[in-house]
Amino acid sequence: MLNDLKRQVCKANKELAEQGVVRFTWGNVSGFDPSMGLYVIKPSGVPYEELQPELMVVMSMEGTKVEGRLEPSVDSDIHRAIYMAWPFTVSAIAHTHSTYAVAYAQAGLPIPAIGTTHADYFGDEVPVTRPMTPEEIEGEYETNTGNLIVATAKDAERVPAVLVERHGPFVWGKTPMDAVKTAVILEEVAKNSYLTAALNPNALTPLDPALMERHFARRNGPKAYYGQKNG
Repeated sequence: MLNDLKRQVCKANKELAEQGVVRFTWGNVSGFDPSMGLYVIKPSGVPYEELQPELMVVMSMEGTKVEGRLEPSVDSDIHRAIYMAWPFTVSAIAHTHSTYAVAYAQAGLPIPAIGTTHADYFGDEVPVTRPMTPEEIEGEYETNTGNLIVATAKDAERVPAVLVERHGPFVWGKTPMDAVKTAVILEEVAKNSYLTAALNPNALTPLDPALMERHFARRNGPKAYYGQKNG
């Protein structure tokens, strides 16, 4: 079942490790098939170098395992909540614990849009969620986390990423590899922002709106003329 999507998801998970945005078994990638209402996700606790397509886990929108001999990632219900909210916008999700993006998340700060590299891929600052309430933590924690991501997102297509406060980044795209590329780019813009702040805190002013729009539009949308999105 969903063998091609399993291969894509497996390859994308391995790419997370190759790109250096995960350690050990931290992080995960999933892919969604809206026609079947099913998603494929990395199994829990399996090292990236040991992943094989047949180990990927198929999950339903009801949160039940449809196929797979292993248990899904502990973050599976976070992914499910995002797919349920945006079934025609998001077809893949990646979650990492990359250093600089996590630093912003742990500080409870958005990643500011202060440079053109950021603007090429994210049309606004990358937002951070509010702290979770005790009720959210003690209840359906993963589902509540996913719902909070959805509530925090400003525009799921223009800014395909949210930082979960005290946790880390969740990003999305049209394909599993697209989501991985966004995760890697997010880490780079977070690093750039952090280093800019260290060199000159006065430089942390928002990018001029006209410059932001020019850079975002030339790579994204119907009038894009510069490379491929996330390319």
